[in-house]
Amino acid sequence: MASTVVVVGGGYGGIAVAQALDEVADVVLIEPRDTFVHNVAALRGLVDPTWTDRLFYPYDRLLTRGRVIRDRAARVDSTGVVLASGQRIAADYLVLATGSAYPFPAKFDDLDSAAAKARIRTTHDALTRAEHVLLLGAGPVGLELAGELKAAWPDKPVTIVDPAEDILTGDFPPELRTELRSQLAELGVRLALGAALREDPPSEPGEVKAFTAITSRGGEITADLWFRCFGVRPNSDYLAGDLVAARKPNGAIEVTADLRLPGLPNVFAIGDVTAIPESKMAKAAGEHAETAAKNIRSLIDGSRHLATYTAAAPAIALPLGPDHGASYAPEVGVLAAEATSQIKGRTLRTETYEALLGHA
Repeated sequence: MASTVVVVGGGYGGIAVAQALDEVADVVLIEPRDTFVHNVAALRGLVDPTWTDRLFYPYDRLLTRGRVIRDRAARVDSTGVVLASGQRIAADYLVLATGSAYPFPAKFDDLDSAAAKARIRTTHDALTRAEHVLLLGAGPVGLELAGELKAAWPDKPVTIVDPAEDILTGDFPPELRTELRSQLAELGVRLALGAALREDPPSEPGEVKAFTAITSRGGEITADLWFRCFGVRPNSDYLAGDLVAARKPNGAIEVTADLRLPGLPNVFAIGDVTAIPESKMAKAAGEHAETAAKNIRSLIDGSRHLATYTAAAPAIALPLGPDHGASYAPEVGVLAAEATSQIKGRTLRTETYEALLGHA
């Protein structure tokens, strides 16, 4: 009988590992959403209605032999998964690929794609009416959202606030930040760095309502719509029994070099939910999936020789709308707008996931 591999989570890592093992195991993918969500393109989908449908793809063409169960994993231990519906799925091997939560609009907490699309349309309409947008956070999401807003509404004022003294914290060369700051200035994005807001604005994120925010240095920023662009949180509340020990205080899951949970030879974790010290990106999740799938194949075949994963060096492709942005990788250095547009800005890698999910 074939081994049963249960993959918890149908995001970037989950779909890749499930498909990679479909021909050698009985794969069960557990995911509470009705579609795969292409979060990489979420900010483009917010400002450009022609992109909204390109964020959501059904799972029905992902697997040939395996199955997808639309349900939430309520409790997971090394022997299997108890679903929110009460059903238990026994597993020979488990892959935890539940990703992370992040404030809207970079990610959606809606489990139904129709509800998510409706929320996007409502927020797009609000942005159309807004006169000044305030973004809290000068990391990748805040910068990318600012660029998308300026591409859609070039004359709409956009301000980014962050307590850090510079944009894009992390181990990147100064030349990358210089290039990004230059393009943001060209686009007309105002940076208010080195100070936080004394308190959140009185309105809900994405709601049109005029306010004046006071910074910790006493400055005033008047706007009428805002978004929070920080606050990633690993999704790991379902860990139970012998898996709990691998959950770190911040919710991330500790893994060994072969991507297994310490002391648990049949349980793997991949993607954003892991405690691997690297940028949490779709590309990394895909590389985790490749290593985990290779190792599960080896274990099924009775081999003790497992592949190891090395944390990726700092690298980023950060579009500021379709035609602007900057990128960095150690092997190529800093790339400016034209190269970044070709790498990611115009397509946002949508074609890769359309092909993987059978919707190319």
